[in-house]
Amino acid sequence: MPLTSKDLEQKLAELDQKSKIFFESLAINSKRERLEELKKQLDLPEIWSDTAKMAALNKEKRVLESNLELYSKLESDIEELALAREIFDEDPTIEGEAEAMLAQIDELVEKIEFQKMLGGKTDLMNAIVSINAGAGGRESQDWAVMLSRMYARWCERKGYGLEVIDKNTGDDATAIKNITFIAEGDYAYGYLKAEVGIHRLVRISPFDANKRRHTSFASVFVTPEIDDSIEIEIDEKDLKIDTYRSGGAGGQHVNKTDSAIRITHIPTGIVVQCQNDRSQHKNKATAMKILKSRLYEFELRKKQEESSEIEKQKMGIDFGSQIRSYVLHPYKMVKDHRTDFETGNADAVLDGEPILDKFMEDYLLKEGETNENH
Repeated sequence: MPLTSKDLEQKLAELDQKSKIFFESLAINSKRERLEELKKQLDLPEIWSDTAKMAALNKEKRVLESNLELYSKLESDIEELALAREIFDEDPTIEGEAEAMLAQIDELVEKIEFQKMLGGKTDLMNAIVSINAGAGGRESQDWAVMLSRMYARWCERKGYGLEVIDKNTGDDATAIKNITFIAEGDYAYGYLKAEVGIHRLVRISPFDANKRRHTSFASVFVTPEIDDSIEIEIDEKDLKIDTYRSGGAGGQHVNKTDSAIRITHIPTGIVVQCQNDRSQHKNKATAMKILKSRLYEFELRKKQEESSEIEKQKMGIDFGSQIRSYVLHPYKMVKDHRTDFETGNADAVLDGEPILDKFMEDYLLKEGETNENH
């Protein structure tokens, strides 16, 4: 159906209203004031000697500039569309140009809508990701390997860093019972929090001589890596600290000292461990960082009025509790059971390609709509 002047007028009215909503909900004025404040702080000579603080301020500045750029682009695009509306009746040949502008604005609005979903206090932070194989021995342990590879490829594509903190191999050196890593980058936690839950795999087992179909499960748990902007007090008397020898496949690089650290927070029962470094001191510092993040998440969950999310994370790693299914036989499909979004391109999902972002974004947008309605 051809685009009409009335269509443009109606669309402009809708966009003006949406722009006002964005202006308020995204606190555009506050962001602009904060950006100016950050620029002044970064110009101070004394900040140059504090590299950690300078990095944190630069990160905040970079994100604010990105957010404000999106909103400024929306404002200018709406102005251009208004100009097109003024000359549309006299020059109908611009219909194609106007339709292209509308498509561009719709895409921009989608990006800003998603930006709203990443406005939480910890969304900007790095993510601490733990993957645990379910029951089933080698089958589930191989599924944990596949998931860890999927997230590693996803991080690589997003330009995120990835640091393995702890890894326990399974029935052989290539299998994984559990692994913990930090995804380092802007909004790493904001995205990856969508992955918390049980992931189910259906395939012809490469370990079954009779080529039978097997179902495997693995759990994914994600917490934000808490930085110095959030204070978490930990009493040393509440900690039980154990040292042990790092595991691994052996050989000339095997760690022969008790440098691995396991910390138990006695009041909550939270246990964290780190064995990625030969230095016991560094492993302890990393383990304490993870503990702070887990305690922060623990306190947040305690304050939630509804326990649905908590109960979901406590579910057993087995049938009926999965958030997403990855089917590789007798057909190929990945389906998210929370949003019903699905794709037949299972290989692309498992390779961490952009379709994986779509699973995350759909879930986060749905969660945001649910929260707005309550």
